[in-house]
Amino acid sequence: MTDFSELIKTRISANSYDPARKLSDDEIAQLIELATYAPSAFNFQNWKFVAVRSDEAKALLLPLAFNQPKIVDSAVTFIVCGTMEPHLNLPAALRPTRDAGIIDEATYNGWIGAANGMYKENPSLQRDEAIRSGAMAAMTLMLAAHGKGLVSCPMIGFDPAGVAEAFSLPSSDVPVMLVTVGYTGAANWPQKPRNAVTDVLSFA
Repeated sequence: MTDFSELIKTRISANSYDPARKLSDDEIAQLIELATYAPSAFNFQNWKFVAVRSDEAKALLLPLAFNQPKIVDSAVTFIVCGTMEPHLNLPAALRPTRDAGIIDEATYNGWIGAANGMYKENPSLQRDEAIRSGAMAAMTLMLAAHGKGLVSCPMIGFDPAGVAEAFSLPSSDVPVMLVTVGYTGAANWPQKPRNAVTDVLSFA
C-alpha cells in the first residue's frame, strides 16, 4: 500500500487520458463508496454523484463543459453534487449511527433539532454546506482514484445550470464540480511545486 503522504504528494490533475481503457460499473461504484467516507456537518452525507460514462452521456456533457477533450477521453466524469435542505434527510442519515450505539437518543434528537434551527430558514447556509460537502467528497474521490492507480481532474469549467437540466437533476442538487477519472495518457505534467509552508502557515 502506498504511503499516504506520498499518495497526497504525487496526485496530479490530469488533462491527458487513455481513451481505450475503461472502468466497469463495479469499479466506479467502489470509487464512490470510498468517496462517501468524506466528512460532513452532522454527518449529513449531503452529496450525490452522476457517473457519466456512456458515449451518449459524454456527448451530452461535452458542450456543457466547453468541449474539453478529457470529458470524452476519461473513463468517467462524475458530476459531484451537494444537496440543499440537508436537515430534511438528517433523521434517516443519523439513524444507523444511533442504532449502532455510537450516539444516544438524546444526542440524535439534539443534532436534528440543532440542524433544523441552523438550516431550515437559511438557504444561503444550505448552499454553503452543499458546496463544502460536495468539495470534500470530490477530494476524497480523487485520492481514492489515485490510490487505485488512476488519474483524475477537478473541473469548474462547465455550465452548472445546463448540466442540471441535461441530466435532470432535482432543484435540491447543486452541481459543485466535475471530476474526470481514468487511466493516464501520455501528456500529463507531474505534480506542480507548492508554496512553502512558511508562506501559508501562521500560529496564533
